Amino acid sequence: MQNKVITAVTLSFLLALSSTGHAAQLTGCEAKKEEIKTQIKYAKEYGNKHRLAGLETALQRVNENCTEESLREEQKERIAEKKERVAKREQELNEAKEKGNTNKIEKKERKLQDAMDELKEAQNELLR
Repeated sequence: MQNKVITAVTLSFLLALSSTGHAAQLTGCEAKKEEIKTQIKYAKEYGNKHRLAGLETALQRVNENCTEESLREEQKERIAEKKERVAKREQELNEAKEKGNTNKIEKKERKLQDAMDELKEAQNELLR
């Protein structure tokens, strides 16, 4: 029984890796469609009917409305949100520095770095 579980988990992991590799070769709307199809497969596999319904609706909307320009605009909006988060984290760090609490300063520095990493990742996605 335990071997079957390990085998199933291993196969799921390998399938996810192979589909991720394939999706990485796709860009734009096609990549988005492929990712939704992968999630649909998992929802079916695990009997998650509510998730499946939502994903099928999402796939229908992507098929009807997705354009490279709309994706670019969505990504620009995400970048703007990430920039706002970075600014907020910088402000929080400055406030912590004013109070002089080293524990809070370290915590705020980590949060700022995370926000900056997310921003950089979003900007890199726009360039793809």
